[in-house]
Amino acid sequence: MTAAELATELEVSERTITRDAQALSEAGVPVYADRGRAGGYRLIGGYRTRLTGLARSEAEALFLSGVPGALREMGLEDAASAARLKVSAALLPSLRDASKTAGQRFHLDAPNWFTEPKAPELLPAVADAVWDDRRVVARYRSGDGEVERELEPYGLVLKAGVWYLCARVAEQGAYRVYRIDRFTAVDAGEERFSRDEEFDLPAFWEERAEQFARSILRAEVVVRLSPEGVRRLPYVVDPVSARDALSLAGAPDDGGWLTVTLPVESEKVAHTQLTALGPEVEVLAPEALRARFIGDAVRMAGLYGT
Repeated sequence: MTAAELATELEVSERTITRDAQALSEAGVPVYADRGRAGGYRLIGGYRTRLTGLARSEAEALFLSGVPGALREMGLEDAASAARLKVSAALLPSLRDASKTAGQRFHLDAPNWFTEPKAPELLPAVADAVWDDRRVVARYRSGDGEVERELEPYGLVLKAGVWYLCARVAEQGAYRVYRIDRFTAVDAGEERFSRDEEFDLPAFWEERAEQFARSILRAEVVVRLSPEGVRRLPYVVDPVSARDALSLAGAPDDGGWLTVTLPVESEKVAHTQLTALGPEVEVLAPEALRARFIGDAVRMAGLYGT
């Protein structure tokens, strides 16, 4: 094709065609120009590109991009395996062991300890709708009943072994987050929706996750923490609330103990969480929670002796 024909086809200038053809040639792609009335730009017949620009670290990172368990649960395990084989075949011989070296050096196990991971039955149907940008009519458990919504499924999130769907409610235009294991029915039709290209799934999830974490902290407790208790606090309560509470605390007393006002979900939850700190925490308020810890201490002393 001539430069003029290529410029028309690609909707660029002839100067851009000339520059890009030269760049391709310099990169090792066998593009050349024939002059004369029947001339134009040509590609050597039978040429096939290889991913020669990949460094070893890039090739290894490519094989880390899939999460085997998540792909299996979404019904994409076979597609991912085929894609890896095709990419491996296109790599230089010196890089074809990248999948093995990466797989033997990194493995992602997403669920929490001591839980039995179980993929939601409707996850593959939801995943198909996400990939194809198809509207779905979903029924899900809410409170004591079920609710039906028409959703535009934007993305899936796997958090600590639990699958979530980030979707836009069609009639409201608002984005919501749904636990997929609470769906009781999903009907994906053929109608496709126009995706908002400004939507950023990681940023949206980070914002909503932080909002959720803060929204459930509806109560406060006042505690004294030993230096060891200060160190361990973020491991037994919400790390964000622990960090904020510690940053607002005053100076430690002469014994090194720090008085902290801590946001918590409820007194019951606080009792469970703070019990893990043992003698490194003293509950000062509310009085009812302090009384529970006093009762615990008395019972512990009865069990172990003075």
